[in-house]
Amino acid sequence: MKRVLNNGIEIPEFGIGTYRINSKDAENAVREALKMGYRLVDTANYYQNERAVGRAIKASGVDRKEIFVSSKVWVSEYNNEHIIDDMLDRLGLDYIDLVFIHEPIGNYLKAYKTLEKAYKEGKIRAIGVSNFFTKPFLKLMEKVEITPQVAQVERHPLYVKEADEEDAAFKKYNLQIMSWFPLCRYNKKIMNSEIIVNLTKKYNKTPCQIVLRWHIQRGYIPIPGSKNIEHIKENMDIFDFELTDEEVEEINKLDINKRCERLTILSKVVCLIKHPKYDK
Repeated sequence: MKRVLNNGIEIPEFGIGTYRINSKDAENAVREALKMGYRLVDTANYYQNERAVGRAIKASGVDRKEIFVSSKVWVSEYNNEHIIDDMLDRLGLDYIDLVFIHEPIGNYLKAYKTLEKAYKEGKIRAIGVSNFFTKPFLKLMEKVEITPQVAQVERHPLYVKEADEEDAAFKKYNLQIMSWFPLCRYNKKIMNSEIIVNLTKKYNKTPCQIVLRWHIQRGYIPIPGSKNIEHIKENMDIFDFELTDEEVEEINKLDINKRCERLTILSKVVCLIKHPKYDK
């Protein structure tokens, strides 16, 4: 299944993430995921596995045109006007389907202008914003020439009400929302909750599959990451059942307004000076 971005480009509604997965494992995971039928792959400068993802794409045997590849420009690279050419080189690709600004820190407006230029040149097919909350997003919208197509943000059942409020700004500009951290690292407050346990019995699915299905029906594009081939296969098996509206609402009630901490002043400084060590 695919969704249509606000520029007419199609994007798969489900994919595999590669955060915190080393090059060797990322290459194996992405290659096997593509063979299974995955068609969306997410990586980033910061993940230090772009080259591995590029090798996996080639080794999968899947036509490049069928694969939707997204990556992200890291904060310390925002002033690098050649970042897209460098990224294309690491991935070994002629174009990238989607490139995100990784964090709203530092000179992200300049980085966005670099992405707009690459978009016009056909080097990237869509532009995204990652980890943008409402205020920096709306500030960015006042200064861009090209509206972004995708927002990648933390989303899971422990963070719902405030997420809905944030999503309203993205939806105003017709952005698709990609959810990272979709399984909340297998948080027991989710996976062992009464509603999730009951639904696993009703639909004969695992807790992770129930949660990923919740993401789909919430309108998100989840990108669960894993190096475990069985988990990768399991995560994909969510399109043969559908939760009721009432069940989605019951899962929403797990909300405790919990997400990863906002960046502190110290962490912002680290982001600005920490350069990614690109994989070989």
